[in-house]
Amino acid sequence: MLNENIKTIRKSKGLSQEELAVKLHVVRQTISKWEQGLSVPDADMLIFLSEAFETPVSTLLGETVVETEADDLKVISEKLEVINLQLARGKAARRKALHWFFLSLSVVIVAGFAALIVWNSPYLGWDYSHPETAVAGVMIHAFEWLYVRIAPFALIGAVIGVCLTRRSLVE
Repeated sequence: MLNENIKTIRKSKGLSQEELAVKLHVVRQTISKWEQGLSVPDADMLIFLSEAFETPVSTLLGETVVETEADDLKVISEKLEVINLQLARGKAARRKALHWFFLSLSVVIVAGFAALIVWNSPYLGWDYSHPETAVAGVMIHAFEWLYVRIAPFALIGAVIGVCLTRRSLVE
């Protein structure tokens, strides 16, 4: 069982007996004897073998290692293909949602500017002698002041976002 496992794993790693012997600092004939079952490696050499194969010692000593069949590889590749398609669809859906978010944000910002232009700051003519009117006027003025200063940067960012996500949707 150990001899078959050594041979199978060595071949699956694409190593010749000579290459494995060089890695383990032994002669090729030693590898050949292990694989033919004429001798067995000692405990230290089993550890070196497991490190060379990047395989646990228990695998070397355990049940027979079965080489991967072409059908098994085909099944795995088909599953990976399905997963990749699902990931691609999810990524495309996220990009599309992001695109529409940026587009909507741009429209809302432009509509806000249009509303401010049409509204033309009526609070400027209010009588500020009443405390309620004064507080409301100051709050509206503060909002308008902040909006006029921050919204252009948000609009530029949203337009760039629309362009970048649109270009990604086309590709």
